[in-house]
Amino acid sequence: MKLKGSCHCGAVRFSLESDTPYPYQRCYCSICRKTQGGGGYAVNIGGDASTLKVQGRDDVNVYHAKLKRHGESRVHTSTAQRHFCRRCGSALWLYSPEWPELVHPFASAIDTPLPTPPEYTHLLLAYKAPWVEVKAGRKDKQFKQFPRESLFEWHQRLELLK
Repeated sequence: MKLKGSCHCGAVRFSLESDTPYPYQRCYCSICRKTQGGGGYAVNIGGDASTLKVQGRDDVNVYHAKLKRHGESRVHTSTAQRHFCRRCGSALWLYSPEWPELVHPFASAIDTPLPTPPEYTHLLLAYKAPWVEVKAGRKDKQFKQFPRESLFEWHQRLELLK
């Protein structure tokens, strides 16, 4: 499926191909919540990094989150690149060099109508803000950390691959 996205001010527009376009994963970690998730979580989807085309690239900045691992006092810098518009601050996509074939646009930046997921996965609930109420449906899965099932495997299990 071809996805088109943009920032709020229109300075950045992008497109990419996705075989996994269902916005089903709700991430409650503090990084996603604070950089993108006004409702207490962020939703990103999967895409083919080799197909990413960007207009307005000069207006794209990258943020590398600071991480403190449990039991360690030292802060680490994440290798994941969170791309955002330098003009309006809109979160656009996440790219991680550990998976160079993938790019993860934030569903909120996608302008193309996305399909409605038949169920949701709520992840990293151990880091959820206390004020956030998880609205999980009967079929939804909930995880304190990461689920073992990948974006691809979720789409495959539900026979949703495009």
